[in-house]
Amino acid sequence: MNLSSQLHATALQHANKHAYVFQDEAVTYLELDAAVSQFAGGLEKMGLKKGDHIAMLLENSPYFVVGLYGALRLGATVIPINPVYTADEITYILNNGDVKAVIALDVLTPLLQDIEPLLPSVDHFITCETPQQQEDTQYEKKSSFFGKMKPFTELLSSGEAIFEPPAVEEEETAVILYTSGTTGKPKGAMLTHKNLYRNAKDIADFLNIHEQDWVMAVLPMFHVFSLSVALNAPLMNGGTVIIMPRFSPAAVFETIRKHKATIFAGVPTMYNFLLRYPEGKQEDVQTLRLCISGGSSMPAALLKAFEQKFNVIISEGYGLSEASPVTCFNPLDQPRKPGSIGMNIVNVENKVVDEFGEEVPVGQVGELVVRGPNIMKGYYKMPEETARTIKKGWLYTGDLARMDEDGYFYIVDRKKDMIIVGGYNVYPREVEEVLYGHPSVVEAAVIGIPDMDFGEAVKCFVVVKDASLTEEELMAYCREHLAKYKVPSEIDFLDELPKNTTGKILRRALKQQLLEQ
Repeated sequence: MNLSSQLHATALQHANKHAYVFQDEAVTYLELDAAVSQFAGGLEKMGLKKGDHIAMLLENSPYFVVGLYGALRLGATVIPINPVYTADEITYILNNGDVKAVIALDVLTPLLQDIEPLLPSVDHFITCETPQQQEDTQYEKKSSFFGKMKPFTELLSSGEAIFEPPAVEEEETAVILYTSGTTGKPKGAMLTHKNLYRNAKDIADFLNIHEQDWVMAVLPMFHVFSLSVALNAPLMNGGTVIIMPRFSPAAVFETIRKHKATIFAGVPTMYNFLLRYPEGKQEDVQTLRLCISGGSSMPAALLKAFEQKFNVIISEGYGLSEASPVTCFNPLDQPRKPGSIGMNIVNVENKVVDEFGEEVPVGQVGELVVRGPNIMKGYYKMPEETARTIKKGWLYTGDLARMDEDGYFYIVDRKKDMIIVGGYNVYPREVEEVLYGHPSVVEAAVIGIPDMDFGEAVKCFVVVKDASLTEEELMAYCREHLAKYKVPSEIDFLDELPKNTTGKILRRALKQQLLEQ
């Protein structure tokens, strides 16, 4: 079984049930399954075949769902790419990923035309119509590029509703996710059909996602969190996906009310925006039975404030692209522990190890390693990097963690982000938690900076709602709650912190800004 065949099985069982809704358009499982087969047939008529690599530069939309599942039904490998990436970033991934066809928003046509001469392996550009595309686009249309173009809708209509998919082995690569990393070029994590299917199924079963659930997909689907938790998992068990093109607090509250959504998945920054939205009320979210948080650790102060205001529990989990992504989650039938990423999900094993790969005692900090059917088979064309990351079947996450006596895990910080002040370890998250506890702090990020005396020192960046708050006042607050070596030596006040497209705060961007100053 794989994602495509499971979708077909679900369509047979729930033919007339809504698979997704998008901007008031509702599509049944039968209709979605037929569209997926048609699109797979259209790709085949275009000359694409099993094993070919197809990139998708799309926002959340039916194009993404049909494009993903249609390519998988053909047996192709899908490479989702953030559509706001620069021309250089897109060019690198398309070439490194040996992409033969690109499915993209039509607003990206000028960019794709510019880089097309740099893409020797790309034979086809499939364009998806967007409302923002202007009829009279101001750019020179080059015949060499437009000869490779075809509208998504035209390709879809060229296929047949009945398509006989090729045999696909579970260890064949289904998706390659390019992870940005902290240094160097992006790495393509190869996820197999088994990886994606098993993780989606395990998530759906662990969270009891069922046919009565309406799941909000507001996180970008090109990101693995949304891909597996908000899209694939509901489609495994006959749930309905509410596709939202982008995040805004007003739209989220309106959508929950309108569709009586039962599950919301977001990152901490999203919950922060929802909490601070002045018109958000408890009755807006009364149909939610589950809020899921991932992507980065949620500050305890934010968790408490959100739950008090909206009377809904947030359950934190943990995952990474290389693990398809989920490895841990707070169980629904046992006590939820604030600050914890939860326990092993079914079929997945986590442990905390020292620098020699030996498991450390309960309560001690070490590197989190993971194994299970969800672990990638490696980085595309990077065997050395793969060997450094996967050792004896265990995926080394690069995250520092600890486990308590009940088997709950806690992320302490990124291994590379740890700050060493005079020989003492300082975990940025620990300092950030204290900062978030101050009533005026809205957002906080902590990094290490060089220090002549102690090797490194703690530097903080904060966004506050009280403009009169001074650096010394905030430092005094930190001194009340932190050991002396953990107290920041510098605090910068910013209007906003740099974030990626999922809303995760980017410490590395702050470090880069300092280097460039």
